[in-house]
Amino acid sequence: MYSVENLLEAFLLTLLAGLSTGIGGAIVFFSKSIDRRILSVSLGLSAGVMIYVSLVELLPEARDLLSVAHGPKMGMLNAVLAFFAGIVLIAVIDKLVPCEDNPHELSCPVRPEHDTRRLKRTGVMTALALAIHNFPEGMAAFVSATQSMRLAIPIIAAIAIHNIPEGIAVSMPIYHATGSRKIAMRYALLSGLAEPLGALAAYLILLPFMNDVLQGFLFGGVAGVMIFISLDELLPSAQLYGEHHLSMYGLVFGMAVMAFSLWIFV
Repeated sequence: MYSVENLLEAFLLTLLAGLSTGIGGAIVFFSKSIDRRILSVSLGLSAGVMIYVSLVELLPEARDLLSVAHGPKMGMLNAVLAFFAGIVLIAVIDKLVPCEDNPHELSCPVRPEHDTRRLKRTGVMTALALAIHNFPEGMAAFVSATQSMRLAIPIIAAIAIHNIPEGIAVSMPIYHATGSRKIAMRYALLSGLAEPLGALAAYLILLPFMNDVLQGFLFGGVAGVMIFISLDELLPSAQLYGEHHLSMYGLVFGMAVMAFSLWIFV
């Protein structure tokens, strides 16, 4: 059974991760542009945290949990299958969003010469695309928080960091199309609210059936989702915004932060 305090903490952390899109959205109140180097390092850092925690903590944890129920050989196989199932899930979600409306497709950037109506539509569709992506992230963050705060806090921190540039991707085109900072900020916040909605879905659907086997599959799947996001979205975006070396410095620093934070809690 889960205590009320534990569930409230999990919901609160997931909500904070989702609302971090508002930090990115708030950029329209202070500047019409951002320091691309800082953005590059931040995205690389988020990728480093996600990659490290996925491969060093989540996937081995999934293997251990599933090995108890199915034995070492089948436990490892099931963990690997869950890992690649997570990759397939997030890849399919990515494909369902049209290229020109998907902020994760670098081959279809927003162009400044688009007219006002097109620019606003781009911002709105970006918000919708991000909401679709954030829903499974919210489920992953919530489930992780109910099982282990030691694992959940770095995962949620990484999600929050990479939600900031997503908020920028929503707010900037809407601001330039409407001239309204409030409207731009509102859409950025709404796109992030999909994460607590994902947490609510996890609470209603998954938690009543939670056991070691389901937890193992979830940890494996979450690891796959985060690896795909890191390699397909965060690192390419980091290199697009800044120098290649800056994104790599952020990546290594993120891994180091993750390694030392896990060591502290051993």
